[in-house]
Amino acid sequence: MNLPGSRPTTSRRRPNLSPIPLPTRDISLAVPLPLPPTSTAPPSSGAIAFSDLQRVELIGYGNGGKVYLVRHMPTGAQYALKVIYGNHDDNIRRQICREIEILKTTSSPHLVRCIGMFDNGGEIQVLLEYMDGGSLEGKRFGEAQLAVFSRQILEGLNYLHRVKKIVHRDIKPSNLLTNARRDCVKIADFGVSRILSQTMDPCRSSVGTIAYMSPERINTDLNEGNYDGSAGDIWSLGLSILECYLGRFPLAVRQTDWATLMNAICCAPPPEAPPEASPEFRDFIRRCLQTEPTQRWSASKLLSHPFITRQQMMPPPPLPASAMMPPPPLLTMSPAVLMPPPRLQPHLPHPNPHQHPQQGLHHQQVQDHQR
Repeated sequence: MNLPGSRPTTSRRRPNLSPIPLPTRDISLAVPLPLPPTSTAPPSSGAIAFSDLQRVELIGYGNGGKVYLVRHMPTGAQYALKVIYGNHDDNIRRQICREIEILKTTSSPHLVRCIGMFDNGGEIQVLLEYMDGGSLEGKRFGEAQLAVFSRQILEGLNYLHRVKKIVHRDIKPSNLLTNARRDCVKIADFGVSRILSQTMDPCRSSVGTIAYMSPERINTDLNEGNYDGSAGDIWSLGLSILECYLGRFPLAVRQTDWATLMNAICCAPPPEAPPEASPEFRDFIRRCLQTEPTQRWSASKLLSHPFITRQQMMPPPPLPASAMMPPPPLLTMSPAVLMPPPRLQPHLPHPNPHQHPQQGLHHQQVQDHQR
């Protein structure tokens, strides 16, 4: 019944909430993309031929492949040859080759240089600059040395983030390689990096090492879907530098409890440098390890931090032998597989907090190989 002066009631039609059927795919319209050429080295007189490389010794291994120290017979120069196992389908091979092409476009004295790539009997083999001092993993350094290392790493990250629009996504001590003199450190392993300007899915795949991931990368609810990969690299850098200062992993969690590790990263206050460290170093670590990614300093801003600038004109002191912890005899790598990022869970079974099960292919070089 309608009241006087009111509009007549009409029955509303319920909207049709049935799902819209997806269009059918016509496989015949698919066009396969060609594989890259067998060698990506530039066609010049200075290009290195695969037949001119002689394997010297094995310096890294894993489920995804091996890394050899090789010698270029015509010149005697030494390189690292990363051999990626075959039997990959075409999509995986294209992905690997694409990452290698990204690495080849970089040009910075603070990044491990990619010399070329070869396809030898189904095995993708990547020729890389050889760093004869090994990685920073398992080593302890003083503030002066870490200031030198931090500046060089930040220069490399600043180049990647601002010039190339690349995030590394796997910064950790084992991917920071030095020369034997300990006056140069370079960023290695771009197997999990991405060019942000050429992807519709920026940095949402969970690859890399959980132990060094930023909180918002593990628990995507913290960033509401807006992940800043460059800020994630800064978190990983801060954690790595703090580990090299302490001589141990900075988070006080059970190393075999993956779920506890993830909760410590996402829910506990960030780790800090100890009180005996200098105020400059403590503040530098604090600027890197902000839980809120927008509060972390960028690589370019950190380059002007007092911890960095106060050491620029001072040579690093000699490293005492007692400060060195021996690295493992051979270091490992695992195949590159991309998957969505994990949600924060109360119980996760993975036993090793330092290596994610889908970690990108990486290599680590053994300490103190001489050129």
